[in-house]
Amino acid sequence: MAMGFASGGGGRRGRRGGRRRPMSEINVTPLVDVMLVLLIIFMVTAPLLTAGVPIDLPDSRANALPQDSQQVTISLDAEGFVYIDDNRVAVGGLPDALASLPRTGGTGPDITLRADRALDYGRVMAVMGELNRAGLNRISLITNGGAPAPVNSGSSDGP
Repeated sequence: MAMGFASGGGGRRGRRGGRRRPMSEINVTPLVDVMLVLLIIFMVTAPLLTAGVPIDLPDSRANALPQDSQQVTISLDAEGFVYIDDNRVAVGGLPDALASLPRTGGTGPDITLRADRALDYGRVMAVMGELNRAGLNRISLITNGGAPAPVNSGSSDGP
């Protein structure tokens, strides 16, 4: 029974004595851990970045619409101030701000309208009327999705 040594020379490790070769493998476990933590952080914060104006949206069970590349968000906060994307519009300046929106192919961008649930219905309709006057007729109303909305039958009389 013979036993061969790769280094030759008995129990010695070769010419270099007891030196080890440099390790040629990289431990990627810490890198994967950091990337997973960053992924979780981005997944949590991404929905918060889409709406810059804090609004208490009404509830609805409607399905979500696909996001369009040419889309402008108009928000109405609880005090009735109007925001285009995250920029506050001066009082009475909505028609001029809507006229300055970029239009491609003769049609304007798709409008997503977010309005606080505490607002008067007339204030929301006034903004929608200005959108219509500006020729922006593709309007989506944004609500909290998935929550059952309180709906009554339309009459205050009992059965």
